[in-house]
Amino acid sequence: MSDPRLRIAVLFGGRSGEHDVSCHSAASILANLDRRRYEILPVRIGRDGVWTSAPTMPDRPTVEAAEQWLHDDFPASGHRTPISSILATLDEISECDMVFPALHGPYGEDGTLQTLLAEFGIPFVGNGIAASALSMDKEYTKKIAASVGLAVADGVVLRKGQHDVSAVDRDRLGLPVFVKPAREGSSIGVSKVDDWADLPEALDQARRSDAKVLVEAAVVGREIDIGVLERPGGKLEVSPPLEIRTTRGYSFFDYQAKYADSSTVFDLPAALDPAVAEGLGQDALRLFQALDCRGLLRVDFFVRSDGSRVVNEVNTFPGFTSASQYPRMWQAAGLEYHELLDVLIDTARWRATPVRV
Repeated sequence: MSDPRLRIAVLFGGRSGEHDVSCHSAASILANLDRRRYEILPVRIGRDGVWTSAPTMPDRPTVEAAEQWLHDDFPASGHRTPISSILATLDEISECDMVFPALHGPYGEDGTLQTLLAEFGIPFVGNGIAASALSMDKEYTKKIAASVGLAVADGVVLRKGQHDVSAVDRDRLGLPVFVKPAREGSSIGVSKVDDWADLPEALDQARRSDAKVLVEAAVVGREIDIGVLERPGGKLEVSPPLEIRTTRGYSFFDYQAKYADSSTVFDLPAALDPAVAEGLGQDALRLFQALDCRGLLRVDFFVRSDGSRVVNEVNTFPGFTSASQYPRMWQAAGLEYHELLDVLIDTARWRATPVRV
């Protein structure tokens, strides 16, 4: 007799500025989960925070069909408030074996959802509460990276009520600088500032997403990503390095270049000196462990012309379409998209199994 199918709730959407990105990730996940192994409960979290489940969905849809179904045919919620919808949907989710949170950004990737699921004792794929919260906050990610000997970009943090960078800090950072919301993803709200006169406008843009803002010195170097994957049993693996090369005059890898411009080039594997590639992998593993991550992590680096490495930021649940960097890197390592989903779910099940003394 074959084993019964696992019931997996796939959560997507959310209240962050990455709502659409999450829906694209979910479409690829829903299309690639093996129906012979999994029974699936899709759960949409609206921009207003209202949760809605879909009791049925197309069987083994293509990614394109899943995208259309999520956009056009997903059922409307019968609840008017987030709290009533969450309580009702959690009752359904509690009947599942596992939750796959396909959410990006605040309220989904920052520990908020992970806290809710942990409180109700519901196992879930990916990183836990502390790792998610710390990794979402660029200030604390940088502090933890520096504490284990990894290089990070020089910068200052401007908190609520702080609207300028001191003369001493301006001299230290130089120009250009990058202005970033501390707790946002997908380069939302990020600006490159070439003249200090433009700082107020950049701060205003960043603070549409977060009251806390980072102003960082520019790092001249190649943009290289590394993926870390945890297997059942705790073994960690690193992916081949991927290099991002923007075209059409982009000054950095912004939201438009990430999601709307097909001319952006991903070199995989990146053409790197073997010693540099090895160092990137070791740095990514060290940061995974320092942040107390589980399941997966993508670490974004700058590699200078002399081969030195600078941590840019991390993603505890990076973009997950079949064309996104993280799945691409593992495909280059010989792990197909549906197999990657299996590993993540199997690792989450292993982690959720009580330790027998």
